[in-house]
Amino acid sequence: MVLRYDVADYIATITLNRPEVMNALTRELYGELEQAFRKAHADPDVRCVVVTGEGRAFCSGDDVRQLMLPAGDANAEPGRARLRDPRPKPTPAAVAALECDKPIIAAVNGPAVGWGMELTLFCDIRIASDRAKFGELFIKRGLVSDIGGIWRLPQIVGPSKAAELLFTGEVIDAQEAERIGLVSRVVPHDELMPSAMAMASTIAANPPIAMRYLKQGLRISAYGDVAEIGAYVGSSLAYLFTTEDHREGALSFVEKRQPVFKGK
Repeated sequence: MVLRYDVADYIATITLNRPEVMNALTRELYGELEQAFRKAHADPDVRCVVVTGEGRAFCSGDDVRQLMLPAGDANAEPGRARLRDPRPKPTPAAVAALECDKPIIAAVNGPAVGWGMELTLFCDIRIASDRAKFGELFIKRGLVSDIGGIWRLPQIVGPSKAAELLFTGEVIDAQEAERIGLVSRVVPHDELMPSAMAMASTIAANPPIAMRYLKQGLRISAYGDVAEIGAYVGSSLAYLFTTEDHREGALSFVEKRQPVFKGK
């Protein structure tokens, strides 16, 4: 089981469960994550969601060997056809998180990089362990970020800081994440889940109908419409996945060496 889904006391806990590879995302895990958010959205007994990772990492992003280096064939990967659509839609797991009308808390227990950082950005509130790290690593793989980095990150930390994180691919620690407003608070590692669950309990005790309307209003006022940026990200990735620089970025990661990008 690559994901655990538990409900108790009106709180759904979603746990990414591939600790041996720092919860790297596979097609299976993306699919289970999408279904978990949709399940929480539809369940009247869920009033708040907590997302975390098993082991020492929150999520290390895509499993490079499976999702970026299948055989060099763009048609081999599910999802590539979606990106080639004239107006491609965002990643289904991202859409499911964004459409979930229950408040979502990210309990970031360790590194959250690549799509792992994107996942935290799709949450309403981020609480970090003092062991957490954050990084938008997409530029290192010759790609653009998903809609979290391009659409939500500038609204959270400001356009200039978002540009710095996206353009450099720098990994920052929990203290810097708190300083720039990326996370609400940083707590000692052993206090992370108790802190997240305490906040979730406070939220879950409030009237659920009003909470859904409040979340929708905040989403509209803070972030606006996702459709246009989703199409832009999808069409950009459809092209970038075909470039030599992307393959070099993925290969260099697997081979543990510095990449050499040629602009091709």
